[in-house]
Amino acid sequence: MHLANKRGTHPSKDIVATQGKEILGKKIVLCITGSVAAYKAIDLARLLMRHGADVYAVMSESSTSTLIKADIMKWATGNEVVTKLTGKLEHIALADTGMSDLILVYPCTANTIGKIANGIDDTTVASVLTVALGSRIPIIVAPAMHESMYTNNIIRQNVDRLKDIGVKFLEPSVEEGKAKIMEPELVLQSVMRELNEMHTSFSLEGKNILVTAGSTVEHIDPIRVITNLSSGKMGIAIAEGALLAGAKVTLVYGHGSDGTRVPIKIRNVIKVNTSREMEMTISSELSSKRYDIVIFCAAITDFAPQQTSPKKIETKKGKFVLPLLPTTKIVDRVKPISRNNKLFLVAFKAEHDVSDSYLINKAFQKLHECDGDLVIANDLGRKGCGIGSDENEVFIIDRQKKVIHLPLQDKYQVARKILDTIANLCQVQKDSNK
Repeated sequence: MHLANKRGTHPSKDIVATQGKEILGKKIVLCITGSVAAYKAIDLARLLMRHGADVYAVMSESSTSTLIKADIMKWATGNEVVTKLTGKLEHIALADTGMSDLILVYPCTANTIGKIANGIDDTTVASVLTVALGSRIPIIVAPAMHESMYTNNIIRQNVDRLKDIGVKFLEPSVEEGKAKIMEPELVLQSVMRELNEMHTSFSLEGKNILVTAGSTVEHIDPIRVITNLSSGKMGIAIAEGALLAGAKVTLVYGHGSDGTRVPIKIRNVIKVNTSREMEMTISSELSSKRYDIVIFCAAITDFAPQQTSPKKIETKKGKFVLPLLPTTKIVDRVKPISRNNKLFLVAFKAEHDVSDSYLINKAFQKLHECDGDLVIANDLGRKGCGIGSDENEVFIIDRQKKVIHLPLQDKYQVARKILDTIANLCQVQKDSNK
């Protein structure tokens, strides 16, 4: 009976999901280019399979001619390997809309980075990536090359260009003068996060969600500003998670830091500069469209100069007094101007180096001031939680002052759990209104 169940299945697939089911049923296209690190793709393919993935290898000519043979990858994955394009249109079959869950380039050479950044489509790998960029299938790239190549300004520009359109890079470790490729175990973690971690346990399908992120600035003169520091990472993580949970998302984005980029998958982005622009945008969106949920994550500047100088203020004048006026508390105006009288509002409250009780009480006070339904509180003074960090520790507080504590963890994990809580409460509200 055991053998009968396996008829028609490649023996190499016996290992599927033997170490976990985190990415069970996910179809991953593994693109292999001509780096000496190509041999590690064998271990990576097997590791992905052991956690449930179905892996399809695409190999460039340089990788098959001198490094590893296609038969090895066929053995490793249990699937046919693409080494050239034929009348079967392999690049379309693998990378067109909905055909795969993820494209993973491991290893990726400087040559291939240059090709995909500049629209050059002359290898099997480049063709697959060209299609994937158009179909918006997520792409993860793991570079491998000498350090001097990786730090070359042209290579860096190509990397930045790809990041700007949503391609994710797994940064290599620089050792012995080489930018060494990320180890398979760490790649697996990144793949899991990309494919799974953003999904909420309750669907947000059909919900229209407005997310604010980043900071605003207030001009003192044409070249000087007052601002609140913010990387924008938390808000972007929430926007990504809401999209993957089925919501329609509009992101109102101010200024980020640390090279934070808005992924291309978030298509509806409204860029703002000042708190006034943020206020006008929020007012316009909420009064003209029906939103179900507003998640106010942006770090709005609290004060603005009473008067902005049209010219650069000369420093030689010595002491300079700058009168400041408080800016509008935009989050307090969200519900009054919303077209939806059942709008679900999530506010954020940041403090610095305070106790848990103080943080929770201040956040709960803010929740009532803005008539919110949920508030997310965090302390920027705690270890690992500083501005620009990839991790966060938060307290989720509802109107009954029920508190959920999320210890320090990746911001994408935090976003998922915040969205889980929102989806839960929205479902409870829906059930109570039946």
